[in-house]
Amino acid sequence: MQRSLLVRCLLGIFGIVVGIVFSSFPAQADTVDSYVSRYLKAREPVPIEINQQGQTRLFSPVELTEGKRLFEENCKNCHVGGATLPNPLVSLSLDDLKAANPARDNINGLVAYLRKPLTYDGSEETFWCRQVPESWMSQAQVENLSAFILRAAERAPGWGTETF
Repeated sequence: MQRSLLVRCLLGIFGIVVGIVFSSFPAQADTVDSYVSRYLKAREPVPIEINQQGQTRLFSPVELTEGKRLFEENCKNCHVGGATLPNPLVSLSLDDLKAANPARDNINGLVAYLRKPLTYDGSEETFWCRQVPESWMSQAQVENLSAFILRAAERAPGWGTETF
């Protein structure tokens, strides 16, 4: 009986210790992807334009990491390295995003495009890119995805070029 009680106590203590040890590690969601810190040079929150008036918002390395994950899960098949495989003449470079109608070189413009994709000249809906409804990605997620694309277009070597 005493041995059984001792074993239960030791297991209980072991469980508490394990719980404390694992709770002291940062959550996986809080880790920063090495690509984000190395190539996007985002070790601290970075300003990214949110509108055509030049206003900015700070995006943390964790938010950019989430944006990268969302890009890899949903966009990379057609946009590897910022290229656009279905239409190689239009990439995810800042120049091409800015030249689109309406411009997609800021968070609001890119989010609007993702919510309702239009052709490059803005004249009609396009089916080359999937529409991203709120039921699929929250506003915060689609903003993080957009922030990743824009920061990559600004900083990542070879992003959106023929030499990626």
